[in-house]
Amino acid sequence: MARPKKFDPEHVVDAAMAAFWAKGYAATSAEDLVERTGLGRGSLYHAFTSKRALFQETLRRYDTHWTARRVEILEGPGSAPERIRALLMSVVEEETAERPAHRGCLAVNAAIELAGRDPDATDQVRRVFQRVEDALCAAIQRGQRDGEIAADRDARALAQFTLNSMYGLRVLGKTADRRTLTGIVDSVLRAL
Repeated sequence: MARPKKFDPEHVVDAAMAAFWAKGYAATSAEDLVERTGLGRGSLYHAFTSKRALFQETLRRYDTHWTARRVEILEGPGSAPERIRALLMSVVEEETAERPAHRGCLAVNAAIELAGRDPDATDQVRRVFQRVEDALCAAIQRGQRDGEIAADRDARALAQFTLNSMYGLRVLGKTADRRTLTGIVDSVLRAL
């Protein structure tokens, strides 16, 4: 009797994430997933049951890894405006880095492609967005307490404005240059 091959599920999810991130959910074929993960089709579907279930797992992994990095920046050292600038500039850096294609944000890409049509993907993306919004709101509130951001402004509304700007950088980053994106960051900080 042949032994089943062992594999690292995190590695498989990371590899699948790269495929979905590069092509989107609909355009990623079973063959793409097999090629990226190194698993046979049967093993892949036995482990994750379906393409959709594997995609859900990649969104969870994205939240665990990539969203956590955004939150860490906002909870790090420095003034609130410095931390917010660091967050927005991390997006600019990623979007202007040398690579074959501007992939944007997996959550934004999923929202654009699937929101309203796939309730599970919509909920997962909503959780990603909410997590960043909450961290932004907390940073803004700290900045208001420290006198770095006007205290008479609604912290939640400022967080939503900044979140919208951050994800807008992701979309514009597919075509805009670094100078344009940095100008947007500067404008957001002036608005705060």
